[in-house]
Amino acid sequence: MSAAAAAPAGDAPKKGKKKLILILAVVVLLAAVGGGVALVMKKNHDAEAAAAAEDGEESSGHQEKKSAKKDKKKDDKHALPVFVPLDPFVVNLADRETDRFAQIGLTLEVQDAHVADEIKAYLPAIRNNVLLLLGHKTSAELMTPDGKEVLARQLRRVAVQPMGIELEDEDAVEEEAPPTPGKKKKRKRFDSLDDSPVKSVQFSSFIIQ
Repeated sequence: MSAAAAAPAGDAPKKGKKKLILILAVVVLLAAVGGGVALVMKKNHDAEAAAAAEDGEESSGHQEKKSAKKDKKKDDKHALPVFVPLDPFVVNLADRETDRFAQIGLTLEVQDAHVADEIKAYLPAIRNNVLLLLGHKTSAELMTPDGKEVLARQLRRVAVQPMGIELEDEDAVEEEAPPTPGKKKKRKRFDSLDDSPVKSVQFSSFIIQ
């Protein structure tokens, strides 16, 4: 009877060890799984943080560019205009019935101070072009508001010609010539009005007698 009683007592420690090993294995497995999940979550969090930072940088760069453009437009808008006054022009007009002459003062609004210096360098040629244009005008053409507006546009065009800039004449009436057999008509290329260094022509005095 003592041998039979000893047998279960000997098996108890073995079962306890197995349970302990099993529990330890489960704990290790859970720890490993938890560590893996934590690692994956950390990687996802890092990736999201990096993406958010990149979006923030792009947004910041976009805002900086937008702000720079806005500041440039603001500076251009508030930039002081540059004017170049010319000595008054006195010229005989093209009236046939009677002798008429005009005394006209002009001021050129130019792009910047550099253009103002360039205008002064070409001033003799510019004055020559202006005198030739005025000499072909009649008093009737110059006395109306529309005539003065047309003259201002034409003066702007002839003022930049000495600098090698050819602006299209907005008031010219283009006549279509009959096509020449075997020869294609070549169209003249003009500079953009927006790129003209002379932005406008202002009249400081306008007397016709």
